[in-house]
Amino acid sequence: MILTDTQILQSIHSGEIVIEPFDASALGTNSYDVHLSSHLAVYKDEVLDAKKHNEVMALEIPEDGFVLQPGTLYLGSTLEYTETHNSVPFLEGKSSVGRLGIDIHATAGKGDVGFCNYWTLEISCVHPVRVYAGMPIGQLIYFAINGDINNYYNKKANAKYIERSPKPMESMMWRNKF
Repeated sequence: MILTDTQILQSIHSGEIVIEPFDASALGTNSYDVHLSSHLAVYKDEVLDAKKHNEVMALEIPEDGFVLQPGTLYLGSTLEYTETHNSVPFLEGKSSVGRLGIDIHATAGKGDVGFCNYWTLEISCVHPVRVYAGMPIGQLIYFAINGDINNYYNKKANAKYIERSPKPMESMMWRNKF
């Protein structure tokens, strides 16, 4: 079951969902709009290695915007810090963003119960497009859970993305054992 605007607000008031900063005008019928922060990053190396820590180069979106180029993976982040303690958050791109040829995530659209952080976006585009800090970039949809949880994300010993940071986080695949 997807939470409605009323249920999202109830969960915010009870502390089961946290959105900072919260803007009531970003609340949709059954979603909450999130915005692009000014932080971007790109990988330094042309060839990435899943068993190594791949370093990134930080970029900032200036006031007059930043032109995304096809063929480049940009890591971005949401302006909003979020926490979810009673639902499963899904991040989807806004249709207006998709109509500009921008994808905001390659595979990581689902969060976990207990995720407490800014969202890292895996941004790509099909042709050059100028983006701006603060622009609506996606929407969070919350799914109700059924049953008890033994393993909240923010309490897992092997959770890789729990250090609170407004900047995009590079892949931590190298921390896995394989």
